[in-house]
Parts: sequence; C-alpha cells; structure tokens
Amino acid sequence: MSNTQSTIETVIAGEIGARGPQVAAAVALLDGGATVPFIARYRKEATGGLDDAQLRTLETRLAYLRDLEARRAAVLKSVREQGKLTGEIERAIRGAATRVALEDLYLPFRPKRRNRADAARERGLGPLAERILKDRSVDPATLAAGFLNTDVPDAKAALEGARDIVAEGMAENPALVGEIRRHLVAKAQVRARVVPGKEEAGAKFSDYFDHAEKWAGAPSHRVLALLRAEKEGVVTLDVEVDADDPASVKPVEAMVARHSDVKTAASSPADAWLMGVARWAWRQKLKPSLTTEMMGTLKEGADGEAIRVFSRNLKDLLLAAPAGAKATMGLDPGVRTGVKVAVVDATGRLIDQATVYPFQPKNDVAGAMAKLAQLIGRHDVELVAIGNGTASRETEALAAEVIKALPGRKPVKAVVSEAGASVYSASELASKEMPGVDVSIRGAVSIARRLQDPLSELIKVDPKAIGVGQYQHDVDQGRLSKALDAVVEDAVNAVGVDLNMASAALLSRVAGLGPSLAEAIVAHRDAVGPFKTRRKLLDVPRLGPKAFEQCAGFLRISGGTEPLDASAVHPEAYPVARRIVAAVGKDVPAVMRDPAALKSLDPQKFVGDGFGLPTVKDIIAELEKPGRDPRPAFRTAAFAEGVNAITDLKPGMSLEGTVTNVAAFGAFVDIGVHQDGLVHVSQLADRFVKDPAEVVKAGQVVQVRVVEVDVKRKRISLTMRREMPDAAERKGGERPAVRAPDKPAPAKAPPASQGAFGAVLSAAFKRK
Repeated sequence: MSNTQSTIETVIAGEIGARGPQVAAAVALLDGGATVPFIARYRKEATGGLDDAQLRTLETRLAYLRDLEARRAAVLKSVREQGKLTGEIERAIRGAATRVALEDLYLPFRPKRRNRADAARERGLGPLAERILKDRSVDPATLAAGFLNTDVPDAKAALEGARDIVAEGMAENPALVGEIRRHLVAKAQVRARVVPGKEEAGAKFSDYFDHAEKWAGAPSHRVLALLRAEKEGVVTLDVEVDADDPASVKPVEAMVARHSDVKTAASSPADAWLMGVARWAWRQKLKPSLTTEMMGTLKEGADGEAIRVFSRNLKDLLLAAPAGAKATMGLDPGVRTGVKVAVVDATGRLIDQATVYPFQPKNDVAGAMAKLAQLIGRHDVELVAIGNGTASRETEALAAEVIKALPGRKPVKAVVSEAGASVYSASELASKEMPGVDVSIRGAVSIARRLQDPLSELIKVDPKAIGVGQYQHDVDQGRLSKALDAVVEDAVNAVGVDLNMASAALLSRVAGLGPSLAEAIVAHRDAVGPFKTRRKLLDVPRLGPKAFEQCAGFLRISGGTEPLDASAVHPEAYPVARRIVAAVGKDVPAVMRDPAALKSLDPQKFVGDGFGLPTVKDIIAELEKPGRDPRPAFRTAAFAEGVNAITDLKPGMSLEGTVTNVAAFGAFVDIGVHQDGLVHVSQLADRFVKDPAEVVKAGQVVQVRVVEVDVKRKRISLTMRREMPDAAERKGGERPAVRAPDKPAPAKAPPASQGAFGAVLSAAFKRK
C-alpha cells in the first residue's frame, strides 16, 4: 500500500470513528466494484461491522481525498517545472490538509493572465516597488520621479504601477490570506440590503430587507433564503468585517501591514504610502476574492445541510408503512376536469377507470357516488387512496359518505401525497407501463400504488419532484442527485425486492444492477416465465457472477424451489444456513414456520469457512423471520370533520395530521386544509429539541394543536407540546422567510344530504 493511500485511510478512520483495517477493507471492496448496501449487509466481518451511513461517508471522503492528492501532485509538478520548488515549499504543499490550503500555497505560482502588475513591470516599475519596500527612509513621490518615461508620464502613474506590484505580492501571501480567512470566519457578518424599488415585488423576503448575522452562525435555511433573494434581485449580499470597529486602522488592514512589514503608525513617507497600498490591497484584491470564497463556503455548507435534511426526509418517506397488496381505488381530485378514478389489483395493475364530476360546474354528486360504489363493489376494493391536491378534502368527504353507506366490510381510506405524480404520469416510464392510458388516469394509478407500497412507486419519480426538501432547486444539483440516489438505493435494498413482481424501475435500484440489467431481467422473465431460484438469474444475458454476488441477497422469490430464496440469506451462505437448520433436526420450511428451536442454538458453533459471528447471527435472525419488512405497520391520519380550509381553523383546536416535511427549523404537518401548518422546533416537545428529526419524521401521523392562524399570509402555527405557548413564545419562534409551497385553494363541494347519499347508494347496489 502506498503512503498516500495509508494516509487517506487513517484520516477517514478518524472521521468515521473506525479503525484503519476496517477502512482499508472497505476501500478495497469499493475499489473492487462492491456496492455500499452489499458491503454493509454481507461483508461485516471484513469491515468490522461498518454500517451504511459510515460507508456512505467513507465513499464520499475517499473521493474527495483522492482528488486532493491528485491536485497536490499537479501543483508540485507545476512548481517544480517553474524551477521554484524549494524544500520548504514542498513540505508546505505536502502538509496542506484541504483543497483551500493547497490553493493558497499555489497562488503565487499559478499561471495567470496578464494583469496590471505585469503591465507595470513591463513599464520598468518593478525596481521602484522594490526600492520602497527595501528602504523605508525614501520618499516614494521623490523616488518615482526617476522612473518616468514615455509609458509613465508622471509620478502619479509611476506610484500607481508600483502599488499594483506591491499589492499583488500582498494578495498572494498564503500566510496573510490564511490569517484573514480565519479572522473572517470568526468575526464576519453576512449583510443583506433590499435593492431600492424591489420592496413590493420581493415582499416574501421582507425579513431580509435589512438583515445581518454572523457568518459562522447562519443556519442553512436562512442562507439559502438569502441566496435565493439575491438571485431574484431583491437584495444584495455582502460579507462585512470590522465595519463597526472605531480604530483608525482596521484589524484586517493591520494584518496586511504586518505581513508586509509595514508600520501602521506611518513613521515615514514610505510607511505611509505602503499603509495606503495595504488598505487598497484589502479593498480591491483580498476582500473581493475572499468574500466570493466565503459566500461559496457558506453556500456549500448550507447545501450540505439541506441535502442531509432532504435525504433524511426522503428515506423516511420511502420507508413509510405500506398498506399492502390489496385491491385499491385511487382518486385524483379535480374540480372542472373531474375526479379521476383508477382501480388497481393487488399487484398494482390497472383494472378499471372512470372520471366523475361531483363538483362545479356539473355538480353530479349522485352520479359520482353511484360510480364509486359500483367500482368498489365490483372489484372488492379494500383501500381508497385520495390525492392531497385541489379539492382533496371535498373528495375525501365524498369517499367517506360512499364508504359509510356500503354494506359489509368497508374499505380503508387515506389521503396520499401526490407530489411528483404528474411528473411520473407524463414520463416515458409511465407510458411504457400503461400504454394507451390517459395521462390523468395514470396519476390516479400512481396515487393508488403509493398507498399499496410507497417505496415501489416513489422510486419511479425524480426525488427532487417529491418535495420533501428545503430549497432543493437552489442547492448543488450534482451533489443532491448523488445523495438522493444513495438514499433510494439504501432504502430499496433494506426492504428487499420481489424478483418475480418488481418493475424494471425498482430492480434498477438493487445493488449491482442498473437500468440495463433490470430491463434484461424483466425481458427474460416475460419470455421464460417467473424465476424458480435466484441462481437462474445467471441465465439473464450480461448478468455475470459479480452482478449476481452483489444483487442476489436483496432479491426475493416466494414459492420457488429453494426456500432460502425467500429470505435475505445470501446464496453464498446457504451451506451455513443448512447446517444451522440441520442442528435443530428440521428442514428449512419447517424452521421458517416454527423458529422457536433456533433460540437454543449457540451461533459461535457455526462460525468458520469464511463466515464470522456477525453473519451467523444475521442468518439465524433471518431464519426466525424470513424476508421481514423493516417498515412500520400501516396507519393513516384521520382529518377532523368540518375542517376543510384555513378559515375553519381556530386556536386551541386539537387535530391529527401527517408530517410532510422536516426542516432544520421545525416540521410541516398536513392537517387537511390545503396548507401545511408549521410546528416550530421549539413546539415539538416539552423539552429542548436541537434537531426536529429527534422527534418526528416524514410520513408520521401526529397530534397537534392550532396556536395561530394568519389567513392573509397563509401561515398556520401548530404545537405538539402539552401546554399552549404564551404570546411571548409565539413571537419568538423563527419562521422561514419563504413559506412552504401552497396547495391550490380548494373548490367547495355542493352540500348534499346524507339521506340523498343513502338513496343513491342503495340504487347503485340494486343495479349491480
């Protein structure tokens, strides 16, 4: 192993709380083509049990540090070729721990375009700058008179040229740049000022029209709001430092002077002139470049936090409780265009469709209810999924009346987030899955499938369209996509995938597979029939042993010829699993039906042949609950009757709702009024909460109370605390400057009597 590689592994080990050999093993596996889910689940002995979160961090840091080493080598080569690489410079470059520190050191040697300092040197002013720096007893103005020529007409032009040369040296001093950067990090403020004339157009950013806060303490959501306000031309942003310092020589100017051996007290004309150059160098060279860098660093940090929050919310949403493989009706609410109705079977296949018009202008309530009742009865529908868009509460009320009047077993209804459903319904994938089906009906199908199995359906949508992040369109899209892809991959592999039922979109997220192999698997399955064993995957064109090793453990086959294929036991460990089963005197199916006998086994007795104790314990746990789903049991929120719009809310109301998004400042909760309410972080619990994720997660059903309602600004303040906050607390709660995207205003359904509903339903069932 090279010293560089060893150093990288040591650094990473310290960052993720692991030992060097653990990191080395993980790096070797990643370099060999292994995926993070595979390593986390099936190579615990090699990595000492590193989990998927540690491995994801390791993977990211490995790429960064390797890029840093490549850049270090390029810098050393460039300085060496210039003939300027001394032992001291080489040691400094090799010791740079970050890309920023490395680039600071390279600054004086970086090839650059011709600038004002170069032009001054070409006019013969280099010696003038050197004389002033070397002999502080000279008078710069007098000395400049000796450097006049056709290109330098007067002493002023000569001194300006000398200033450009001296200032360049100051701006390229890595020690000075580093000290100022540290000072900025500790002391600087981010300052926002409204652009004159933009007050009305940028009213949503009014909190930032005259805003300042410490650079180091600015929370990510505020940073992103400030940057969006700047991007939209509402405010200007600046990094201010020492603005309020009353001293005649500011601390930063003093730093520039000290690194250039200039006396700030200006005891000679040369020192006075050089102090002026120091001020000029700070204002014109150092401050612009460092301000740009500081704002870039601020955005990078805010992006990282926003991506972390988005990733966490997406994971929670993907791993939300599935309602199960049951016949489901999906309702995509609409007003003028009608409510789109799709019925899917237990596998998610579209088996019936309709459009009903219970709202204006048609107001055909009776016809809509009759049709819904008819479809529910015809297909034995067990679940009704209602999209949460326009007219959602009215559609839910309609469905509730239909269900109430049904005889016998009644379907369970739930409101489902339809974020991204329109993106999916218009996609090429939806067109392939449902050729010839209207785009609007595809949306209703997606809503139904989301209730059956959120994971299987949501992976078909670009994660950025799901809407569980903050400012997701403002952050680095490359970093965001990479992070979200990792979340989807981890979620899919944590749950496992039915090989004979999964779509190509779902299969493509399995470790070791991708779109091409997923399509090949589906084509093979369609041509040959269901897979009887995992080993038959090797018959799929282009799916070789390496891909099989990575994917096999995450794929399930129910009712196949190999019982272990229905579990998360990897085929490579089947011999160990059979030894364990034999030890209790039963076969695999019998143990899976009655796993109690496994409790008496000593896992240590089965260690060997390359399989350590962690793997043996995992095998026993899997035999006890084969193919267990890590997701929670299904539960749906019950919205309060009569509370359909923000105007129906009153302080003190107790309501049930579903967490739709968790941000750094709190959680947004859907309480069924077409506008999510905010539970500020201070209102999440009767204790101090630093991170809202400690208390809530996306998709969770929670009990809240209404604290305040601002109808004009469409803001709803909620609390989850036992006691209502007082007025002082309500004023103290921080709000995001840009509110969460509104749901469209609801259309009001016409009133109808329960008796009329019952009569319509009775007639529908008689006709059936």
